[in-house]
Amino acid sequence: MERKPDPLKKKVLGRGLSALLPGTVERDAEFLWIPVGQIRTSPWQPRRTFSQEDLRELVDSVREKGVLQPVLVRSTPEGYELVAGERRLRAAQAAGIETVPAVVRKLSDRESLEATIVENVQRADLNAIELAEGYHRLAHEFSLSQEEIAKRVGKDRVTVSNSLRLLKLPAQVKQAVMDGRLSAGHARALLSAPPERLSGILAAALRKGLSVREVERLCQEDGRKRPARRPIRHDPHLKDLEEKLSRRGGTKVRIRGNQKKGIFEVAYFSEGEFIRLCELLFGGR
Repeated sequence: MERKPDPLKKKVLGRGLSALLPGTVERDAEFLWIPVGQIRTSPWQPRRTFSQEDLRELVDSVREKGVLQPVLVRSTPEGYELVAGERRLRAAQAAGIETVPAVVRKLSDRESLEATIVENVQRADLNAIELAEGYHRLAHEFSLSQEEIAKRVGKDRVTVSNSLRLLKLPAQVKQAVMDGRLSAGHARALLSAPPERLSGILAAALRKGLSVREVERLCQEDGRKRPARRPIRHDPHLKDLEEKLSRRGGTKVRIRGNQKKGIFEVAYFSEGEFIRLCELLFGGR
C-alpha cells in the first residue's frame, strides 16, 4: 500500500520561488522564509552596540552557508517586527541574502522585550549598561518588580538589583562600559567612589589599566590632602622644668601648654606608685 506524504512535513512553497517572485513569503513546516525588506527592527531591542569585526565574520559565514538559525519575529499591523536575531538579519542584508528563515510568535510588547533580553543574555551579547537599561524598561514601562524580572530572565534578584544600580553612574562611566573600555566589575567598583573624585579615578583606571581591586582601593581612600602637622615647639624653660619634676618624682612628667595655661601629666605604672605620688603631692598628709 502506497503511503501518502505527511502534509505537515511538506513544504508549501519551494525556496527557489523567491527568485522568481520577489517579496513572496515562503512557508516551511517550522518557520517562514521572509524577505529581509519586510522585517523591521524592534523598538524594544536593548542592544545598541555591535562589534563590526564579529559582524564581518558573520557576514562571511552567511554569504557562504546562508542563515542557519531562524530569527524570531512577531506579526504587527505594520508588518513583521524583529524580536531576536538582529545580528543575523544585519549579516543577511550585508551579504545580499534576500530571504531569511523566521519563526513567528504572538507576543506582547513586554514579552517581546523579555524575549530579546533573554536571548541576548544567553549569548552574552549585551554589555552591562544595555542589560541594565533593559531591566529598567521592564520595571518602569511594564511595572515589573525586580523579583518578577529575575524570574522572567532566569537571574536571581540580587543580580538584577546590582545591574540596575549601574544606571546611577555618570554618563562618562556608562559610555566607557558601552565602548568596551571598562568592565562591569570596574563600573560596580566606581559606584562607591566619592562624587568629587570619580572622574579622576575613572581616568586613572582607563589610562593605567587598573584592576577592579585597585579601583576599589582608590574609591575607599580619603582623597583629601591632610595639612602637614606643625612641629611642636617646646618652651626650653618648661622642658627644663619637666626634667626636674621627673627626677624629683621618680617618674615621667610632661607639661602640655605654657606658663599661663596647660596640663601636667604624671605617669604611674602600679598601685604602689600611684599611692607614693599622691603622698608626694599632698606633702605626706
